Amino acid sequence: MDNHLIGYLERDTWIHRLTGTTKLICFLLLSVIGMMTYDTRFLVALGVFSLYLFSAAGIHYRDISLVIKFIVFFSVLNLFAVYLFAPEYGVTIYGTRHVLIEGIGRYTLTQEQLFYEFNLLIKYIVTIPPGLIFLFTTNPSELAASINRIGISYKIAYAVALALRYIPDIQHDFRTIAKAQQARGIELSKKAPLKKRVAGNLAIAIPLIFSSLERINHISAAMELRRFGKHKTRTWLKARPMKKADSAAISCTICIVLIGVSLFFVNGGRFYNPFQ
Repeated sequence: MDNHLIGYLERDTWIHRLTGTTKLICFLLLSVIGMMTYDTRFLVALGVFSLYLFSAAGIHYRDISLVIKFIVFFSVLNLFAVYLFAPEYGVTIYGTRHVLIEGIGRYTLTQEQLFYEFNLLIKYIVTIPPGLIFLFTTNPSELAASINRIGISYKIAYAVALALRYIPDIQHDFRTIAKAQQARGIELSKKAPLKKRVAGNLAIAIPLIFSSLERINHISAAMELRRFGKHKTRTWLKARPMKKADSAAISCTICIVLIGVSLFFVNGGRFYNPFQ
């Protein structure tokens, strides 16, 4: 199977059967509480729950390996940047200083900084899987209906859904053009030197841009002919009514959020401090 960048993967799982509105609400609630709290115990439990949901959604690594590689790369880069620009930030937060490795100047590794960056790492595990689940288990047409249902303009909702719908098409065009270039003798595989591969992929960008612009022009003309945007509201083909499973999923997510908020009062703030 070809790797997807961002695109709907049709599966028959209980997560796929939830409405897009339910998945959007749950994703937003889990993301907000995951970003706000720094209680490590809660984050670990939430991270395990997120990984379970990711597995239950039937999304396999081979389907989105390229996306995962990008996420891992930028996550590691961000953790390194945090230490590079604020190596003592953990000490400031937790109010103590336990040195593990003496470094040069201010670059000393402390337990507090390591613990803080560990919390950041768990946050990625908490917030990224629900986002991927939402994108890969929600039909783009239903996604537009879901965004519109929570109060956002249907024009914005349709634009977002349209962009997500055509990302796989652009990816398909890229591969088609790449195969055509390879048929002409341009080596783009891992056998070629990195510089040659980069130059070859840049050469693909020009025809890809023109094909994308042509697609945009066709879509724009079709939408104008159908008088898109004339009315303040619209109906949706893929909109589905809420069911008991949707109510249960939203209720469960709200309970998780309430637990996270209650820990703010238990800890006296957003941070759990094991060094006190």
